[in-house]
Amino acid sequence: MKRTFNILFATIALIACNKSKTIPAAEQIIRIPYPVTERGNQKDIYFGTVVADPYRWLEDDQSAKTSKWIAAQNKITSTFIRQIPYRGAMKERMKSLWNYEKFSAPFKEGNYIYFLKNNGLQNQWVIYRTKGEGSKEEIFLDPNTFSKDGSTALTDFSFSRDGSLMAYQFTEGGSDWTKVAVLRTADKSIVGDTLVNVKFTTLAWKGNEGIFYGTYKRDIKGNKFSEKTDQHQLQFHKINTPQSQDKLILGGASFPRRFITSKVSGDGRYLMITSANSSSGNELLIKDLSQPTSKFSTVVGNLSGNHEILDIVDDKIYIRTDLNAPNGRLVAAEISKPSSAYWKQIIPQTNEVLQATTAGGKIFAHYLKDALSSIRQYDLNGKFEHKIKLPDIGSVPTVGVNAKAGDKYLYYYFTSYINPGTIYKYNISSGRSERYKKPSIQFDPTDYISRQIFYTSKDGTRVPMIITHKKGIKLDGSNPTLLHGYGGFNISVTPTFDVRNVILLEQGGILAVANLRGGGEYGTKWHLAGTKMQKQNTFDDFIAAAEYLVREKYTSAQRLAIAGESNGGLLIGACMTQRPDLFKVAFPGVGVLDMLRFNKFTAGEGWIFDFGSPEESVEMFKYLYHYSPYHALKQNTAYPATLITTADHDDRVIPAHSFKFAARLQQFQKGKNPVLIRIDTLAGHGGATSTELTIEQQADKWAFMFHNMGLSYHLLK
Repeated sequence: MKRTFNILFATIALIACNKSKTIPAAEQIIRIPYPVTERGNQKDIYFGTVVADPYRWLEDDQSAKTSKWIAAQNKITSTFIRQIPYRGAMKERMKSLWNYEKFSAPFKEGNYIYFLKNNGLQNQWVIYRTKGEGSKEEIFLDPNTFSKDGSTALTDFSFSRDGSLMAYQFTEGGSDWTKVAVLRTADKSIVGDTLVNVKFTTLAWKGNEGIFYGTYKRDIKGNKFSEKTDQHQLQFHKINTPQSQDKLILGGASFPRRFITSKVSGDGRYLMITSANSSSGNELLIKDLSQPTSKFSTVVGNLSGNHEILDIVDDKIYIRTDLNAPNGRLVAAEISKPSSAYWKQIIPQTNEVLQATTAGGKIFAHYLKDALSSIRQYDLNGKFEHKIKLPDIGSVPTVGVNAKAGDKYLYYYFTSYINPGTIYKYNISSGRSERYKKPSIQFDPTDYISRQIFYTSKDGTRVPMIITHKKGIKLDGSNPTLLHGYGGFNISVTPTFDVRNVILLEQGGILAVANLRGGGEYGTKWHLAGTKMQKQNTFDDFIAAAEYLVREKYTSAQRLAIAGESNGGLLIGACMTQRPDLFKVAFPGVGVLDMLRFNKFTAGEGWIFDFGSPEESVEMFKYLYHYSPYHALKQNTAYPATLITTADHDDRVIPAHSFKFAARLQQFQKGKNPVLIRIDTLAGHGGATSTELTIEQQADKWAFMFHNMGLSYHLLK
């Protein structure tokens, strides 16, 4: 018997309401069958336990049968979404909100000052340059010309030390596999051939001679998007030579590491290497590029901690490390004695998590206090000089703090959930900041409030959450609320403005973001508390956040939606299967949803540090099997209205995770809540998505959420 789901029918009377100030929710519902998904007989045995996997065939993302299934699912999803009466109005409002000039902090390379800008609705940001502040700007590189549909995107770029050359990395269709081209900055001409099969890499210059980059051997006969990437190779490409002549610098079978990245010291002399096999723990190596026959020197020779070389200045290596410092500290070592036995402490560990960068000949220590930014300036010997005064609670991306040695100023970017992102010019000598650029957007931060609260998780742990909403709303349990989380891979979720959330906020809704265990907000201990056989802590933290929002009458279970992407998609899948009664709507995005097979594809084995392996032990298998969202689904259970999102070119978390979860959820769902999956084509894990596609995606999500909560949509002037 075919399973069915609810699809709305917009009557002529409802369509007529578009002319009024409010578009009501749909009143009439018709029944439409889900696409039939074939069930196979695949069974696997783990430590004596038989596990059925009836949708294994959906892992073949190149088969005609899978393509047919994708088309059928997308058709039913599109039919549903596009009949929601206010979906079109939401899309137009989203376009209107998005249509403002956005820009990055400027940075100097050679004789030019460069910056990125998006005029409003451009699919990709454009690199501009000027001869100096106030002089005429020109387009240097426009990624919008790379493809007609915006599916080819710039992902990274690196200038040679004198600024005469720039290597840039770009993706086609959102894949993690990228290509690299080199430009001569004087006339913007292409130099040499385009490099292919590049992945998970930085671009580092050796003078003007060439670039270091990372690649993996590819099985061209295998499955294009799910093939494993397990032995990274750091290559050197000499400009104006064929890629086939590139030299292996490190990696491959002789030095098997899953991830290898490189950068060159500010003076151009040293190659600095970070190598790792998993999402946590790395080695550090250095090589003197001024000596052609020099060998690599080991700075850190084990994978038990996390370390980063900030720079090498006057033969002194500056290292951020968590060795004997779970919150991080800064140390220095002489080139002649680089090992940890000779490290000298520059900035000690504190109660706040430390990240750091060097800029303008100084050290800028970026501290996280309850996931909020605080920045202090030190000299290279660790002497405190200034604390940067920030305008509000929020965050400063460390990557935005950049200046070359000798520069008098640097620029930094400040943002929060209600601050659209303001650039400040900072005087390195005086420690004073002045506003440099503020965007002009249809959003007034003074109408909203964003505040941090703390709630108690299941085991008594104190967890922070930032709640953002319009001033003056009533806490009566009726407010539509989106709860977002991540909780993994030592990644800190910090306050960042996202124009997509404005629609929710201006409709009187609430945005809540919880800082869960598994992230990096409180250092190594916080991260480890949400890994392997403690991963349930992450889910408990998120469920407790939802219970807090309901208990304090911010919202109710019937007005609460949850969202997360990637590891956050796992979070949503786990929480909606464990507590289906607590949420009305769920958005698991590009999620890791089959915890028994995640390590079989792409870079999945590199995630074992966080997740553990189903083959590791019977205890680890049982733990993963218990919470794995795909396996935790139960027949005849009323799950939240669910819109799963993924993409056909996602070669990081392969779309089969979402395909299989959607098929089984459609099979088991009880009641009227719809289960839909949106599968974008020529798109990947999300980082390089075009503006047009992003607006389409978010309009669909808000329409789905509001409709399933029975909400009207108020048109704004």
